[in-house]
Amino acid sequence: MSKVAIWAQLDAKPGKEQEVEAFLESAQPLAEAEPGTVSWYAVKIGPSSYGIFDIFADDAGRDAHLNGEIAKALMAKAEELLAKPPSIHKINVLAAKTGGTQATAKARA
Repeated sequence: MSKVAIWAQLDAKPGKEQEVEAFLESAQPLAEAEPGTVSWYAVKIGPSSYGIFDIFADDAGRDAHLNGEIAKALMAKAEELLAKPPSIHKINVLAAKTGGTQATAKARA
């Protein structure tokens, strides 16, 4: 089981919620192209709060992600879209249950 992860919390500026959601949806293909990224989730927590949860094969995969295209794009848009800088935490998964197929909310809707 991969245990190396990241939790990032994003708070949209008022009126920028749809743009943050569009940004997160557009990042999925970038995450899929990262060989060290095992799982990648973009979530909506509240009306203007969002999160990104990633699991990596190892520390090298996590470091590659933190220096990769999603991180660069997020930081380039942060001042425009976010009420404050993203809160990014390197975390470790203690236990997990995985399975199922990959799908987006739009595909299931």
